[in-house]
Amino acid sequence: MTGAHDQPLLSVRDLSVRFGLKGQRQVAAVDEVSLDIWPGQHVALVGESGSGKSVTSLAVMGLLPDRGVEVGGEVLYRGEDLLTKSPKEMAGLRGSEIAMVFQDPMTSLNPVITVGVQLTEVLLRHLQVSKAEARERAVELLGRVGIPDPARRLREYPHQLSGGMRQRVLIAIALACEPKLLIADEPTTALDVTIQAQVLEVLKDLVADTDAALLMITHDLGVVAGLCDDVNVMYSGRIVESTNRNRLFANPRHPYTGGLLASIPRLDSPRGAPLTPIPGSPTQTLPWTSACAFAPRCGNRVEACTERAPALEATGDRDLRCFNPLADADLTGAAR
Repeated sequence: MTGAHDQPLLSVRDLSVRFGLKGQRQVAAVDEVSLDIWPGQHVALVGESGSGKSVTSLAVMGLLPDRGVEVGGEVLYRGEDLLTKSPKEMAGLRGSEIAMVFQDPMTSLNPVITVGVQLTEVLLRHLQVSKAEARERAVELLGRVGIPDPARRLREYPHQLSGGMRQRVLIAIALACEPKLLIADEPTTALDVTIQAQVLEVLKDLVADTDAALLMITHDLGVVAGLCDDVNVMYSGRIVESTNRNRLFANPRHPYTGGLLASIPRLDSPRGAPLTPIPGSPTQTLPWTSACAFAPRCGNRVEACTERAPALEATGDRDLRCFNPLADADLTGAAR
């Protein structure tokens, strides 16, 4: 993916995030996470709720609280470590260079401030424009994300908009200053299927128009299929498989990846065919320090899985953290 670029736009190296107050046992929400995103590339971070995806994005954005959190590793944006920057420096980058679409627009938008004020605030903060120019640009942005009668919507409050419209407003705010990196954290979670498709199409078109790199955080591999180039599958704070989208869908190797794909309903399945869920719960894990965290739920586990921690190793066409990978096109290993 280098092309005309000699380094990744974002390079995360051995990122770790641990929660716990002084005197308490720390909990590792993210551990040894490394990934690269090149300019214009679309990368997915996939996993169940609680796998550490959102914490990873908040660490990149510098939005984790100071108290009770320990962050390690490197987050290099254009070669500069974001973890070493001051709050003021990060505030200058957020919105202009790096932006984020949060998963719940009703809690992300201020309920007592109009949509117009919240949108123009970003433009006035980062661009050299007048209030009139900012309002004109805001109307244009709402129109681009598919909101009808955008001039009127600027005067409305978030509760006066539908869920799909609120999510489009968040996308408009995130892309207002045409950032180079956009992080989308479950942008369609609370929406129905039809609105999900519309929002994803808007996001896809706008990212393409601005040539922004995209980090899509989701639990839905169906979202990944039409939007992302590379996929990183995350489980219990660590990446377990990383490869090109086409290779992942054609031949998943980690049992967890196979389980995620097998659990997706298919239109070509026979009527009444049962779904194949991953057994157990994400809380049923072993510590990564001494075993494979997925072992209690894995149908492919062998003795080594509960005796030592698997390393993330390059295996030809992908990076894989597994002692006993799935065979070609075997999507049932995790559920046996």
